[in-house]
Order: sequence, then structure tokens, then C-alpha cells
Amino acid sequence: MRQKLIVIGAGMATGRMLETLVEQNAGFDITLFNAEPRGNYNRIMLSPVLSGEKTYAEIVTHDADWYSAHGITCRFGERVADINTAAKTVTAENGDVLHYDKLVFGTGSNPFMIPLPGHDLEGVIAYRDLEDTQRMMDLGEGHKVVVIGGGLLGLEAAAGMAARGVDVTVVHIMGHLMERQLDEAAGYLLRRALIDKGITVKCAANSKEILGQDGKVRALLLDDGTELPCDLLVMAVGIRPNIKLAAEAGLAVGKGIHVDDQMVTSDADILAVGECVEHQGAIFGLVAPLYEQAKVAAQTLMGEQAAFVQKELSTKLKVTGCDLFSAGDFAEGDGREDIVFRDPARGVYKRLVLENNVVVGAVFYGDTTDSNWFFGLIRDKTDISDIRETLIFGPNMQGGAVDPLQAVAALPADAEICGCNGICKGQIVTAIEGGATTLADIKAGTKASGSCGTCTGLVEQVLAVTLGDDFVIPAAASVCGCTELTHEDVRRLIKSQALKSQDAVWQQLAWSTPNGCHVCRPAINYYLIADWPLEYQDDPQSRFVNERNHANIQKDGTYSVVPRMWGGITTPDELRAIADAADKYNVPTVKVTGGQRIDLLGVKKEDLPSMWYDLNQAGMVSGHAYSKGLRTVKTCVGTDHCRFGTQDSTGLGIKLEKLLWGSWTPHKVKLGVSGCPRNCAEATCKDVGIICVDSGYEVSVAGAAGMDVRETELLAKVATEDEAIAVTTAYIQIYRENAKYLDRGYKWVAKVGLDWVKEQVVDDLANRAALVARFELSQSIYRNDPWAEHAAKADTYQPLADLTLEAAE
Repeated sequence: MRQKLIVIGAGMATGRMLETLVEQNAGFDITLFNAEPRGNYNRIMLSPVLSGEKTYAEIVTHDADWYSAHGITCRFGERVADINTAAKTVTAENGDVLHYDKLVFGTGSNPFMIPLPGHDLEGVIAYRDLEDTQRMMDLGEGHKVVVIGGGLLGLEAAAGMAARGVDVTVVHIMGHLMERQLDEAAGYLLRRALIDKGITVKCAANSKEILGQDGKVRALLLDDGTELPCDLLVMAVGIRPNIKLAAEAGLAVGKGIHVDDQMVTSDADILAVGECVEHQGAIFGLVAPLYEQAKVAAQTLMGEQAAFVQKELSTKLKVTGCDLFSAGDFAEGDGREDIVFRDPARGVYKRLVLENNVVVGAVFYGDTTDSNWFFGLIRDKTDISDIRETLIFGPNMQGGAVDPLQAVAALPADAEICGCNGICKGQIVTAIEGGATTLADIKAGTKASGSCGTCTGLVEQVLAVTLGDDFVIPAAASVCGCTELTHEDVRRLIKSQALKSQDAVWQQLAWSTPNGCHVCRPAINYYLIADWPLEYQDDPQSRFVNERNHANIQKDGTYSVVPRMWGGITTPDELRAIADAADKYNVPTVKVTGGQRIDLLGVKKEDLPSMWYDLNQAGMVSGHAYSKGLRTVKTCVGTDHCRFGTQDSTGLGIKLEKLLWGSWTPHKVKLGVSGCPRNCAEATCKDVGIICVDSGYEVSVAGAAGMDVRETELLAKVATEDEAIAVTTAYIQIYRENAKYLDRGYKWVAKVGLDWVKEQVVDDLANRAALVARFELSQSIYRNDPWAEHAAKADTYQPLADLTLEAAE
């Protein structure tokens, strides 16, 4: 008879335990309860889901097929109502009574909600699960959110919502952020970085009351009388082990469910793992010890000898793109001394705390490259007397070492590489000796780099050190399966061999597919347009469905139509035309976009030509919200109306948009022009951003505010509007001529280097003029309004059989 195992909670710890049991064919009949209506997912990746970098599907660890394949009975969305330890039964909420031979608690923790007056108002939430994340994701741009708590969880919530255009204020009761992980200096640097990203941070601020209106949250009142208006209030002030059910069952509990070294509770047939447990007075929130508990629990269930041992823990975190590391005890004390390194220009801060020539604590901000080496010194209590003078500079400065891989080679076998999964260097080396040769092999065999991904570079270094000459650096990906050539190869050959048609590319470059495929044809079509505007004619069949149909396809098969509004300026006549079109074609949703335009959502495909015709008759042209080209030029009101405006930002924005619209580019391009350094047009996170100042204009490039958040880098400071337009146009053209198809501007600049771009666009005036001339030539041929051209041609809009909408759309 198979033993019956009931597991309460489908979290990361019990998920890892179940993986071990099924991998070892443990032979249990398993039933899994979970209060959430879903199985195991990677909770530490909820932040990328919130910011838009990932989808929920991408962070699912075990899907329905996995549970089914391993014979696990799932009761998701069901709570356990009662446990009878004497009868060894579990009673579900619906009254079902199930027998168990072994029971495992994985009930996790509950978010702590400060019992402030008003904490029960609608719109006051925690940040704990997918439902909380979805509440935050549902907020649109312009909404206001207050986050109480300046720890890791609160800052991740704030950063994720800020990336979505939400106005976020963080309120923290302590004097600096993340005080448990960072000292005051590092906390200051983190606060400065968050402020630079548009997040308001209030430290040493005490919350007094949550104010409401009509049962909904309206504002947070601080004890100094300050009111912080908000549409949503997120409490991220800590967690408490969820021990209620265990206590009711008569198990020994304290802060958490008491367990011994084998993860067994006070009842010999009941185990517990994860955030709900208390082991030798300690409770746990980091994933590494939870995974170790899961491994021990699985071994205990299988009758094997195992013991959970608390280890020195390091914390390597990434908050809003800021690298942070802390380990050990970095509090001040008698007999302790500090070694501190600061590089303000790079935003780097490192502090080591020494006691009796041993490193007892470390705090790094901005550069955590050598954190594993320093953690090894702390863990092993290494005497650093001989290297004290160069210690702060890391392993590469010890003993004259100059090879960066030497530090990795010097790491002991038990050095932790992947903190999330508790994988040490020795385990990775063993996997390599067993035949693993790639990062994918290591991830599949050991799970190293499979969670948050911050250790990926270190794993690759272990591969390089272990395999030596046999380590193959991953080659640049080819354009598609039709060729082994990369995008860069194809661009170079199209120019050098004067290939001016798709047929020439297929023949001269030995394409394996006679007419290309759905992957390569859009790219080749773009390269030919960009390089040979006079000789090549655009092929509509080689475009994605959005560009074919001049509208954005939606998930229900309808389309969205976005008329262009030059610089965000519109007129009553244009607004009437939009309203008339919305009425005439029964448009279900009319939305103002973040790019200062109006989006008509839910338009039927057969209505597109007629709607375009109507809008075009009113003088409106396509906003190209669907294209790999200029999307928007966002502006503020500048000197026309604002008392802070230094230049005519609106006028410059309109001039740029009218000059650049309709141009095909490797990926979408967004611009912003702000009339003063207050930056109301958010120019510092655009592909091109211009800040108007008293002395003229600051042109910056390579920003982004989507799946990746990037601040622009300064390209040039110019004195006149004409110079700003010329520099911007030349930059767009050099991007058009050199970037890989579907590479955003910031990715391309990272490859070629901003200095090279400056040399071509800013320093070389003759080359700048030539770039502008080539851009104007291309515009004279290819710029047109597709609405005006195709409005009456209903037969143009047929579904594509061979091209699909790219995932990035």
C-alpha cells in the first residue's frame, strides 16, 4: 500500500520537496491543498510580473500537466478546516475527510497589516500573492499609490508600479531604507537612485491614519499632519508565520511551527517547511534555507538520514536595477573597524567590517561582482592580516592576480553560487564533469540560475574555468533557421555586395528557404528599405500583421486605432471626429494613452478602412502605434503656458514629430521634449529625450521605460533648436542604418558604445549632415499616410497566412 501524504500549501518550499520526492520515486499517494486557486509559482519573480518584464505564465514552476504527470491530486482554492492528529485525518472546507500517513505543513506566512485606523478600507492591500500583484497592475498611469514599508518587498512594489507610470510614494518609519540589509550610507544611495526614477521617498515618517471616502482609501495621514493622497495603499511591513491551523491541531508553536533538525514537528508524523517554521528560535524568509529545508523534509519522509543546519546567510538583491549585497554583522561595535570604498561617479559603495582581522560583515551597493569571495571570507572566518591593504579591492588584487576568472577558480567547492537554490560551486562542477557544457544544461541539472537569474554570469564563469578550452562562448544567434548568418552579417553583406532585392538576398547569401520565412522576411525587408531607399520597394507581404493592417490587433481579434496628435496637441474638430468615429463604429473603449493620444479600442477589422477614411477626411493621419517606427513625441507646455519653461518644448516636439513620422526603424521609437529640468514630459526614459535649459537643449538617447527601464545618456548639449533637430535626426538615421532589426535603441547603443555614436553624430559635422540628408531622402520616398493611401481598398486587408504577430508587439 502506498503511504498517503497530504501537503498543505503549494508554495516554493513544498514545491521543491515534491520535486525531490517524485525524482526519487518515493512512492507516496500525494494530495496537495492550497488556499490560492493555483499551484506552485516563483514568488520572488512577482516583481518582474508587476513591472511588466515577465508574465505570470513565465514564473509558473509546476503547471497542471506536471502535477498530473506525477499523480498528485490537487485541491487548489481549498483550505483545510481541521486536523485530527489522533485519527490522522484532515478535514477540507467542504467537509471531505481525508486520511494521512504523513502530513506536511507549508502554510507560509501572512503579511502583517499595521492596525492603523482605516486599515480595513477598500484599496488597502498587502503585497503577497498574485491577486495583490494584479490589483497593482490594474492601476493605470496617473494614479497615486502609497507604499508603507521601505524594505525589499515595499521597494519592489514601488518600482514595479513606477515602471507602469503610477505616481508612487514610499513611507518608511526608519531613518534609511532596507535598514536590516544596508547601512546608512548604502541606504542613502538607494534612496537617491529611487528618487531619480521618479519615486517619492519619505524616511523617518510615521503613519498615523488611513483616510477614506465612501468606504475607499483616499489618503495616508502622517503624524506630522501631512496627507499623501492615494488610490491604492500597499502595506509591505513584514510577514508573520501562518501557524493558526497548526496551533489548533495541538502542535508546538512559538513564532513559527517548532521543528527539529529533520523538519519534524512535535507530532512524529507531521513535518513543516518554509516560512511557517521555527527552527532553534529562528524563522526564515530567504529562499535558500527554505529549499534546504525542503530537501531535508523529503529525505526524512523517505526514511533517509538528513539534518537541517542553519548557515551564515548573505543577501544579494536587485531593487529597481540597483545591485545590493549584505552579509554578516555590519553594526558598529567596540573593537571593530571599517574599510570603506566610495566611487560617487559610478554610484559604488563598499564597506567591510573587521574584528580581530576577520571580516564579520559586508555591505556593497552598485558593484557586487566579488560578493561571493567576500562572503566566503565571512563564512570561513578567514584571517585577512596579509591582504588587509588591498582587501577592499577584491580577489583580483590579491597576489598580483589579473585574470578575472582566477577569483572564480579560487573559490572552494562549497562556495555558494546560486543563493536562491542553494547550489554551490562543487555541485556545478559535478554537473559539468557529468556532461553539462552549457548554461541551459546547468540550469536543467542543478537549477542554478533558474530562479532570479542574478547568478547567471557567475555560473558561466564556473563553466569557463572548469571546461577550459572546451568552453564555447554562445555564438550570436542567426537571423533564423534559413541561414547561419547573424543580423550583423546580413546588414554588412547587403551593403558590401549591393544586394537590392529580397531575391538577391535569398540567392547571393545561400538562403536555405527560397523565399525566406516569417522570421527573416520582416528583417530583410527592413534592411533593404533602410539601405537602398531609391532602388528597393517595400514588400507589404513581408510585414507583421499590425503593420499590414495599420492597426494594433487585440486579444479578441479586434483592432485599436490611434490617430496622430502632433506633440500631444489636438483641436476641437479632431476631438469631434474621434467622437463621431467612436459612435459610428460602436467602439467599446476610448482611452487616453501615455503618449498623449487617444486610442479607439475594439474596432472590427472590416470597419478599419471606413474609419480611416472618416478620420483622414478630418485631417488626421495614422499615429503608427503599431509600427517599428516613430510612435510619439511627448511634450510639456513649455514657455507657452508654464512659468518654469525655458524653451518652446511644444513647438520643438511638433517639429520633430512632423519631421520623423512615418520613418521605418529597427524597433519602435519614442521621443520626449521637456521645457525645463522638471521633466514633465518624462524625456529621460525615451529613445530620444530633449531637456530644454536656459542655455539651449540637452539631447539624450538610449532610454526605455518598458520591460527594461533605462535612463537616457547625454548625447549632446546644443544652443539652438535647429541643432537639436539635426542631432536628433542624425541619431535616428545612424540607428536605422546600423541596428539589428527588433533591437531597441538602448540595446544598440550598448553594443556600439555611446562614444562611437557621439563621434559620428556630434563631433563629425560633415557626417551629421550626410546622415540627415540620407534620412530626408528616405522620408521623401517612404513616408506616407497609410490611412489616406488604403482607406478605400478593403481588399488590401486580408489575414496573413505566413506571418505572425511578434511577441513583443
